[in-house]
Amino acid sequence: MRKDSGSDDGGSPDTDGGTAAGRTPPGRLLRRARRGTFAYFALNGFVMGVWVVHIPSVEARAGISHAVLGWLLLCMGGGAFAGLQLAGPLSDRFGSHRTLPVAAVLCSGSLVLPGLAENVWALGAAVVVFGFGNGCMDVSMNTHAVQVERGYGRPVMSAFHAVFSIGGVFAALAGARTISWGWSVPLTLGCIGALCAVASVLAAPTLLRLGTLSAVDARDTGTVPEEAGKASGAAAGAAARVEAPGADGPADPRTPLPHQTPARRPAPLPEAPPAPPGKRRPPRRVWALALLALILMLSEGVAYDWSVLHVKTVLDAPAATAALAYGAFATAMTLGRLLADRVAARYGPVFVVRYGAGLAAAGLTAVALSSWVPLALAGWTVFGLGLSGCVPQFFSAAGHVDEDASGANVSRVAGLGYLGMLAGPAIIGPMTAFMPLNLTFFLPVAFCVTAVFTAGILRPPAPARAAVSPAPARTRA
Repeated sequence: MRKDSGSDDGGSPDTDGGTAAGRTPPGRLLRRARRGTFAYFALNGFVMGVWVVHIPSVEARAGISHAVLGWLLLCMGGGAFAGLQLAGPLSDRFGSHRTLPVAAVLCSGSLVLPGLAENVWALGAAVVVFGFGNGCMDVSMNTHAVQVERGYGRPVMSAFHAVFSIGGVFAALAGARTISWGWSVPLTLGCIGALCAVASVLAAPTLLRLGTLSAVDARDTGTVPEEAGKASGAAAGAAARVEAPGADGPADPRTPLPHQTPARRPAPLPEAPPAPPGKRRPPRRVWALALLALILMLSEGVAYDWSVLHVKTVLDAPAATAALAYGAFATAMTLGRLLADRVAARYGPVFVVRYGAGLAAAGLTAVALSSWVPLALAGWTVFGLGLSGCVPQFFSAAGHVDEDASGANVSRVAGLGYLGMLAGPAIIGPMTAFMPLNLTFFLPVAFCVTAVFTAGILRPPAPARAAVSPAPARTRA
């Protein structure tokens, strides 16, 4: 029968694989962190959805034209890109468990700023700040999602992005309700932003801290940080230490062990956060992932900006029917992301991107060639279903390239991806001066086909074989 050592600083594992009093078992830690990550993705989707619903009201309040609004939205994208590039390295240096709550509060709190703007200059400054907060939150929550996925040891990234979409659906419902109640734009955005900021703070304790997964691995493998014996009481340090077979030492586990030679000491596992990557050059694989994310997010942006206009102008459908094009695409994206993790776990990320991009190319080709509204709506549905699981695979793969630079690598992939999302309208629009809108869709079709043939970049590189060298001879003094 095991007796407690009497140390109340608590952190050494029990001999039977359990944890000491006051510590949460690793399974519960990961489940709690996953729920917290779901909460932040839902919050981000909700905040962005509320903003989208109120864009017409914000435009009318500021007294600007559609053209000016387009330029301001581009400025918002620039602010988001700056936030992505800043928050990624900060997440690596200080941990996403610190950057994510701060970024979420900034994103939620700045939601009210566009609602208060009454002229173009005030609105421009407001959307840049709001976009910056959204970019910081986006890369921080994706970095933390990579950390949770690393702990689970199986794909879970797509489900987070699905919850983001679900948050947007609830935002549309909430926005419609507040508009029907006659709430003003500043009141609506201010109340919702304040509630989301409070929720961001409340969800912070669920996040994984730096070194949590390393500590779990140490407990499972019997490798314990050297500092454990110094930080805790003598009995806790002795219980945490694992002796190699045949090593000399006291038999009583409650007695402190004498100083050991480095050969007998377990591999140290630092509790402090790893050194920041600094100016470390990212691997070429990260840039390849970023380019693939760019072309597929550009294709995704085409659906956001042109699907409704295509059905209305090219196929001459009523406005209510045309709205179904985006609805079908968004619904298929959400459902596909809820299923993509299971597909990735069974067949791998290469399968998800290769066949997903192929399915998306087939769906958009049907849209481009169809003169029948139901077939076009079906094509937009297939297009959304095919793209649904692709982009989360790039974020996940980039985060796993280098554990110490997950945030920076995710920010690179997300940054180029969002540039592609913004470039979609900018590229398709001028092309319509030379060809019909439906024919411009063959550009994103070509991008999807490119992803089909280059999806192999998602395959993890084969581990290099370690050279086996004979152990140096040891002499006894």
